[in-house]
Amino acid sequence: MSKSSRPSTFRSTAAITLAIVAVSALAACSAGGSEPESSTAAPVTKGGEVVIGAEQEPDCVDWIATCAGSIWGTYMMQIPTIPTVFETRLVDGEWTPVPSDLVTEEPVAESTGDGQTITYTINPDAVWSDGEPITSADFAYTATQIRDGDDIFDKTGYDRIASVDASDPQTAVVTLDQSYAGWRTLFSTYGVLPAHLLEGKDRAAIMADGYDFSGGPWKIESWDRGTSATLVPNENYWGDKPNLDKVTYLFLPDTTAAFQALKSGQVDVLYPSPQLDAISQIDAGLPGINSQVDARSGSLEAVWFNNDAFPFDSKAVRQAVAYSIDREAIVERLFGALGVDTPQQSFNSPIVGAYAADDFSQYTLDLDKVDELMEGDGWTKNSDGVWEKDGQTATFSMETLAGNKRRDLTTQVLQAQLAEAGFEMTINAVTPADLFGTIAPEGDFQSGLWAIVDTFPDPTLSSSFLSTNIPSADNGFSGINFYRVSIPELDPLLNQVDTELDVDKRIAASKEADAVIAENVPSLPLDTVPLVLLWSDKIGGPLEINPVEGPFWNLAEWGLAG
Repeated sequence: MSKSSRPSTFRSTAAITLAIVAVSALAACSAGGSEPESSTAAPVTKGGEVVIGAEQEPDCVDWIATCAGSIWGTYMMQIPTIPTVFETRLVDGEWTPVPSDLVTEEPVAESTGDGQTITYTINPDAVWSDGEPITSADFAYTATQIRDGDDIFDKTGYDRIASVDASDPQTAVVTLDQSYAGWRTLFSTYGVLPAHLLEGKDRAAIMADGYDFSGGPWKIESWDRGTSATLVPNENYWGDKPNLDKVTYLFLPDTTAAFQALKSGQVDVLYPSPQLDAISQIDAGLPGINSQVDARSGSLEAVWFNNDAFPFDSKAVRQAVAYSIDREAIVERLFGALGVDTPQQSFNSPIVGAYAADDFSQYTLDLDKVDELMEGDGWTKNSDGVWEKDGQTATFSMETLAGNKRRDLTTQVLQAQLAEAGFEMTINAVTPADLFGTIAPEGDFQSGLWAIVDTFPDPTLSSSFLSTNIPSADNGFSGINFYRVSIPELDPLLNQVDTELDVDKRIAASKEADAVIAENVPSLPLDTVPLVLLWSDKIGGPLEINPVEGPFWNLAEWGLAG
């Protein structure tokens, strides 16, 4: 969100498209341009090392577990090492899921009564880094670990798996007991894990601090917590081998320090959160540095409410807070220079815009509406101008991630706007590991400001808002409905979006769900966060931000400029 980041965020399993605005080294186009553009690939030499500045360090790299919620872990170590069935690639100007070379052909999905069967034909050349073939046993192992495990990040789709037929090593036949419209996400957002190395063992312990196996072009050579992580080529990878000998990710959570490291040559590549001072530097030009800026992205930032915690256990309070915030002014101030000047009006991302409504557009700054809602819910303002009810004031904390100046500014603006409306907000800055590893999953917060990052092009609001995805002790704290949303009329609509194979009916259910979400305001979308990629002239190859898989998706093709 979700996995939660280019800015500090967590991963989710929905998706996004983008229009690219190129700055400095790229030709400019409008923020709403019709097709993404990529940078021109500079020729590269074989060998050498690249150092990349990383804004976040993951808590763990057990990709199916809650602790792996940071999207930066996915970008740095999961995508280069874990094989997936589908990849997101640019097809006719759209970022689209396409079969990877793990399979020999498009998987076949067939309806069987109320359920589905999906047949995966595995590439006979596909092997793990120890030379063992990738087989149907790996699919079966991965599926059952997610379906039956505790502390699983998101079981959506896998909870429908009735069986996996692995009798033929080259063919995995997955049977679902209920149809699943998002079936392409299976074995794609998580990938496939090696059964011959993990089955019968403590997967979480083996993978938590790094692992030595790989089914991708890279292997994890080392992970020095708090400092760096290093990748080296997987010599047994069956596809094209990397050009570089080594890639090191240097953890630099402070954006200002990261920019200094880039300008001094300490790091060669940055994917920084778009701070205002960073945008100014890019516009002014950075000598020897190329840049790409995506004005729309898969990173959706929001004010998140814990619907089980005071005062956000009241629908009226949540609505009142939504009317207290001038979202348009916030977005214009933060991202207007990059062409992002309107708030996000749905939790459905732009790439699935056909599934999105704009019901959150009703929430604009309206202090009279705030008074009406709060007074109707039994609140009165005390002598300090703060709402009070039954001896409790409308005071709450907002969790956010430390070291991010843009978020510092955002929370300060929110704090001032909410104070004018009669709410008292404090700010609590925490680490990504604490926020996405324990605080959010365990519901130990009142509100928060962070972004979810979509990791597959399919609408999956159920991951965040379906009541059965609330993490709890009973389900081993699995699921990413950190917001404890439980709206009876919403659940069947979200289930229909997940189940319905008829596109028109699915769109209708999604828009109806959007309206219910906006009415109840379980959280409040703010904006999509623009994406920034910067790289030194010494780097060659086809550098390009993939809005789903991040900026390092084609790292094997990078190299030192020839």
